[in-house]
Amino acid sequence: MKTHEQSTEAGAAAAPRAGNPAAVSPAAAVAAAAAGAGEDAAIAVTTEGLPSWLDPVAHAARTVEPDQLSRFLPPESGAGRQSAVLVLFGEGERGPELLLMERSGSLRSHAGQPSFPGGSLDPEDGDQATTGPLRAALREAREETGLDPHGVQIFGVLPRLYIPVSGFVVTPVLGWWRSPSPVGVVDPGETARVFTVPVADLTDPANRATTVHPSGHRGPAFLVESALVWGFTAGVIDRILHFAGWERPWDAAKQVPLDWRA
Repeated sequence: MKTHEQSTEAGAAAAPRAGNPAAVSPAAAVAAAAAGAGEDAAIAVTTEGLPSWLDPVAHAARTVEPDQLSRFLPPESGAGRQSAVLVLFGEGERGPELLLMERSGSLRSHAGQPSFPGGSLDPEDGDQATTGPLRAALREAREETGLDPHGVQIFGVLPRLYIPVSGFVVTPVLGWWRSPSPVGVVDPGETARVFTVPVADLTDPANRATTVHPSGHRGPAFLVESALVWGFTAGVIDRILHFAGWERPWDAAKQVPLDWRA
């Protein structure tokens, strides 16, 4: 089951309000648990050898509070479908870049929308409170893009966020593509394409806009690589750019309308 629900609620990741951090397991706990003993010792969260340009992102992952990322936080009851996405940074011909994928246009839900690789936790991923999200993010990225997880260094974990329309509790896992591997569409029935976006394009004010849903909801968006990135994915990117100090002033009045099918 995939988490790529680009709901209007999810887009509010860039519109923080007071929340209840106590309802969310701190991202630091997930990172610390990865250094534990036994089976979980095989997966680690480390900044060792990280390129210096990623230092601000790693710092943000250690210090950001859940309600600084989104006004939608996981229910205090613990309800929700646990899932994870891989926010993978690499270095391409034009410098730092992010890996994204575009959903197949034949899907009944959110067809053609860009997203991070990711999906629901499976039992074999392990403890959802510790390293389960890390394993799920890497596993889903492999299944969806053909990525070799051995070339990925996990360097941080953002607080869990909530997508009300689908009931997903999503853990954004931050990765450095230390040893790049070939990626592409694995299942055309689910994925239309796999692509990278230069961070320079994401920070370019000319590529930024605000999506407007018929319901009245507004959220950040990026017009990059012939795609409109919006919803949950755009919200997470927007907050990373902001807290990493990479954000440049942009015109939030530039609007892109959505329809009811979005």
